[in-house]
Amino acid sequence: MTVKTVATKLSYQSGFGNYVISEAIPDCVPRNQNSPQKINYGLYAEQLSGSSFVMTRAANKRSWLYRILPSVKHGAFQRIDNKNLKSRPFLDAPATPDQLRWDAFGAPPKGEKLDFIDGLFTIAGNGDSASVRGSAVHIYRVSVSMTHRFFYNADGEFLIVPEKEGLILRTEFGIMEIAPGEIAVIPRGVKFQVRLPEDVQFARGYVLENYGEPLRLPDLGPIGANGLANPRDFLVPQAAFEDLKGDFRLTTKFQGNLFDAAIDHSPLNVVGWHGNYYPYKYDLSLFNVINTVSFDHPDPSIFTVLTSPSEVPGLSNIDFVIFPPRWMVAENTFRPPYYHRNLMSEYMGLIFGVYDAKAEGFVPGGGSLHNSMSAHGPDAETFDKASNVELKPVYQGGTLAFMFESSLVYAPTAQALQCTELQEDYRACWDALPNNFQGPAAK
Repeated sequence: MTVKTVATKLSYQSGFGNYVISEAIPDCVPRNQNSPQKINYGLYAEQLSGSSFVMTRAANKRSWLYRILPSVKHGAFQRIDNKNLKSRPFLDAPATPDQLRWDAFGAPPKGEKLDFIDGLFTIAGNGDSASVRGSAVHIYRVSVSMTHRFFYNADGEFLIVPEKEGLILRTEFGIMEIAPGEIAVIPRGVKFQVRLPEDVQFARGYVLENYGEPLRLPDLGPIGANGLANPRDFLVPQAAFEDLKGDFRLTTKFQGNLFDAAIDHSPLNVVGWHGNYYPYKYDLSLFNVINTVSFDHPDPSIFTVLTSPSEVPGLSNIDFVIFPPRWMVAENTFRPPYYHRNLMSEYMGLIFGVYDAKAEGFVPGGGSLHNSMSAHGPDAETFDKASNVELKPVYQGGTLAFMFESSLVYAPTAQALQCTELQEDYRACWDALPNNFQGPAAK
């Protein structure tokens, strides 16, 4: 798999969950304490907590930011239109056992300008407002950069999956650039701004909004110490700041609604920071695939990149799973995904290439939703081909699909059920499956 890397001079620190110190100016982060009486360069100290204070040391998430002005300095928040961004408890349409699939969402009409926030379109979600649990699936479409607008999400973290063109993520902690084949995570509460790379007119992709426990690397169990996503391959931005005055807007998502406040300076004014709560990115081509070298399929959990645990051990709030390029060598085996009904609900998307269980209809930028215990699997054409193909080692290249998998049922939004991108004939892909039963010969 080749990642279309955005040309950049940015530098990063590496490691998942590491304790990081980063300075844009030498000695801007205090030594030996977090909040001295006076801080170098006249900076303000501010702690950002992503967990309760009394969680175990391993689960405690927080960073100290040393900024030109503290986050309290802004105008009053006013409710604004949510547009196509929906949030829990997702009651505008009932959850359905029907299999659903969508085409890719096109660019906005000429003249309609969508920044990252205005361009979010919610497909489905789960969870309720009374618990730290659940998730939402969004499509983003961007045709204009955020220049005078900044955003933070008080409801959850964003996992951003580019599909068409890359994005520049300007955050309090520094700048990251991501391209198709990479992902980025923006933790709950972190302020950021999304811009288009130079000469890019339109970008599209997927967003998983995680209301639950922060995403983490899954345990490896019998796999051992190495494999899947390696911690060292996750990249963390270096401190960068801007000292800008102007007429800016700070937008937040709070309890499912959007609010705007006037702010007379850029909130991306953090000169240095230290902690273990920060944005990060990851190149999916570095995922070390584990797969069978004999027969049958291991469960798709072997493709888990990140997971958000629930209150039930072993039952994830959400898993982020990929199906990357890999060798297929299983002997005497139907190699595409078999027909299955799962406890977990699955939203699947395609970044590039062709997914091996669907010959047609499942396209880059589109997606499918198969809720808990809803049957799904290869279409008729794929089943026929895979049942008769010569079994030899084949490199499954040029494709990258992913799955947002949740232990809660996804309720599609009314807008997702009414949009023109919804494929009304999706279930017809299984209509041509024949009855191949051959009973014992009559005596």
